[in-house]
Amino acid sequence: QIELVESGGGSVQAGNSLRLSCTSSESTFDDHNMAWFRQAIGKEREFVAAIDWSGTHDYLDASVKGRFFISRDNSENMVYLQMNILKPEDTAIYYCAGDLNWGRLIAGLPRSWGQGIQVTVLS
Repeated sequence: QIELVESGGGSVQAGNSLRLSCTSSESTFDDHNMAWFRQAIGKEREFVAAIDWSGTHDYLDASVKGRFFISRDNSENMVYLQMNILKPEDTAIYYCAGDLNWGRLIAGLPRSWGQGIQVTVLS
């Protein structure tokens, strides 16, 4: 497991952009595949986006594809979620997550989770 800390959340008007960041102080960060999940009030936590350990491959949920972009900078131990054209339905707590195993990560069972950060999109 690695410790993960999210930042960059807040409230924005619909149509605007926001960038979430996630960092770790662990030296093994660049061995980990990383992802973002989100959970809205009254709903199950859902997958948003993932990127492999090298930053070569990414995978996004259909609901955000074309609007959200995931990237990472292993030299800085950072992973980012750029969120554009935000909609009220994007309102949720967003979680950064990591795992050495891609399949486990995508399945929503990563071994490392951040504490979560609120994103609110106002209509």
